[in-house]
Amino acid sequence: MRKRSKVVLGIDVGATGIKGALVDVKKGEMITERIKYPTPKPATPRQVFKVIQRIVEDLEWKDKTIGIGFPAIIKHGVSHSAANIDDKFLGYNIERSLKKKLSKKLVVLNDADAAGIASMTYGVGKRNQKKDVIILLTLGTGIGSAVFLHGRLLPNTELGHLKFRNSVAEKYASNSAREAKHESYETWAKDLDEVLKYYDFIFSPDLFIISGGVSKKYDRYEEYLSLKDKIVPAQLLNNAGIVGAACAAYKLFGN
Repeated sequence: MRKRSKVVLGIDVGATGIKGALVDVKKGEMITERIKYPTPKPATPRQVFKVIQRIVEDLEWKDKTIGIGFPAIIKHGVSHSAANIDDKFLGYNIERSLKKKLSKKLVVLNDADAAGIASMTYGVGKRNQKKDVIILLTLGTGIGSAVFLHGRLLPNTELGHLKFRNSVAEKYASNSAREAKHESYETWAKDLDEVLKYYDFIFSPDLFIISGGVSKKYDRYEEYLSLKDKIVPAQLLNNAGIVGAACAAYKLFGN
């Protein structure tokens, strides 16, 4: 019997950048340099797909399997939200269009869900599988979320869009909110702390995992968080979306 390949192309589509790399899905490690291009403005399907195709070509990916994390609610390959991308993605069948364009087997999933899968399969989440409820939060342009109950994903949660104060949570506690207000980590962490306590009140999770670029600077704001005893930074940092998307595709298709 032919042994299945352990390498899958993972792509992470974000509001500001589109990244990709080849991933060893047995180890949860990228085996090529990460390629990154700016997300086009406007981020229409046609323009975003051009960048995805460019990454496929740059990496000379001849095999069939691709996993793509996408900043939207994704059901059966169709995008049902477009908070940080062009509205033309609303109701758009991403999987069908990309399969036709690339002639590949691929799966499209919510980008935060992809990061959560990476953490639960290879990272700090794996070491905490016995905890009942785990919430991973990606703090970037917005707040993405991945919720796990007994290790199983509840897909397409959008906790960053929960009503908070005069707007929604991500307008206060995302990294882009910190940057837009030119806040210190101490000042920003006060808002993040309130958001985390809000989530804790609603969901009573056993563990929060902080993911995204700010996870590598966790020591700069940890002391300002009330729930620090149940918060851990992610280990895969900004690569979690790529690794998790590749993992999801491998679990579905192999290679």
